[in-house]
Amino acid sequence: MSKMLDEIRQQPAALERTFRAELRSIEKLKKHFAKRRPKFIVLSARGTSDNAAQFGRYLLEIATGIPVSLAAPSIVTLYGAPMAYNEDTLVIAISQSGESTDTNLVLERAKAAGAFTIGVTNEPESSLAKMAEHAFLVRAGREKSVAATKTYTGQVLAMYLIAYALGAPVDLDEIRQLPDHANAALSLYPQIAERAIRYRFMEHVVVVGRGLNYSNAFEFALKMMETCYVVAERFSSADFLHGPIAMVEAAFPVFLFTPSGVTWPSMHEMLEKLTGLHAETMLITDQSNAAAANLKTSRPIVIPAKLGRKKALPEELFTPIPYIIPAQLFAACLASEKGLNPDQPRTLSKVTRTL
Repeated sequence: MSKMLDEIRQQPAALERTFRAELRSIEKLKKHFAKRRPKFIVLSARGTSDNAAQFGRYLLEIATGIPVSLAAPSIVTLYGAPMAYNEDTLVIAISQSGESTDTNLVLERAKAAGAFTIGVTNEPESSLAKMAEHAFLVRAGREKSVAATKTYTGQVLAMYLIAYALGAPVDLDEIRQLPDHANAALSLYPQIAERAIRYRFMEHVVVVGRGLNYSNAFEFALKMMETCYVVAERFSSADFLHGPIAMVEAAFPVFLFTPSGVTWPSMHEMLEKLTGLHAETMLITDQSNAAAANLKTSRPIVIPAKLGRKKALPEELFTPIPYIIPAQLFAACLASEKGLNPDQPRTLSKVTRTL
C-alpha cells in the first residue's frame, strides 16, 4: 500500500485531532476579532495549500461578508511592490511545511505593515508558525507522501474554524461531524479501486466544480497531474460553458463535483450538454442529491451520507472535505493501475521553495 493511500485513510483521525486541539485557541481568536474585526482578508499560499486558500476565499466571503483576495506572491518577491496593508487587514498564510519562502515573505511584509497575521501549517517549529501572530496547527502528523492529502483537508478545516472565529454562523457541532463524513467517504474505496481500472489509459481529463467545491476541482486535477501524469484541466461549470466545452467529444472524460444546493441546477444543465456530446462523465455526490445519485449514465460515486443542510448558510457548506476524499482515493488507485509510485512523483519534492 502506498504512503499516499495510508495517509488518505488517516484523515478522520487527523481532523478529529486538529478540531479538539485547536478549539480553545480558536475561541481566543474569536474574542480578538470581536474587538477588532478585519475589513479585508488576504490569503497567501502555493500548490495544494493554494487550493485550500481558494476554498477559504469562497467560505469567508459567503459566511462573513468580508472581501477576500488571494495574494500573488510574485507581486512582493519579484516586483517588490509595497502593499498598503494596515491594522484593518487580516493576512493568512497557508503552508504544509511552513517553509514556503514566498508565502512567508508575504506574511512578513504584511505583519511589518500592521496587518494581523495567521499562519496555517502542519509544522509547529516552522518559520511560518513562529512568525505569525496566531499559528493554527494542522495536526495531521508527518506527511511522508509527496502528494499532500491529509494536510489539505486539515487546512480546509482550519478555514471553517477561522470563519467561526470571525463571527460567521458556522455550527461547531456540524464541524465536529466532519471526521464521520470523512469515514463515510473512505468506505467507497473498493468501488473506486474498481472504477480506476476503467481509466488506466486516460491521458487527459477535465474536472469541474463550482462555488464551495471549485477548489476541489483544482485539487483533484492537481493530484492526477502529479501522481498519474494525466493532463487535467479544471474549471467552474460557468467558465467551462464559456468556451472550453468545445474540446469535448465522444468518450472525453469529465469528472464533476455535484452536491445539492445552489450549484446543482447549473451543474445539471452542463451534465445534460455533456450527455448529448457522449462524454465520459463521473460524478462525486452524496445522498442529499438524489437527482445526481441516480444518474446511472454518469457513473456517480455516492458518499453514503446526507451532507446537505437547511440552515442559514449554503446546503453544500460541509461537502468539500468528504467530497475530496473519493478524488484522492481515485488518484492513488489510478497511479497504481498505471504502474506509478504516487509517493515519489518525478521531479517533485515535499518542500518547495520559490521566490
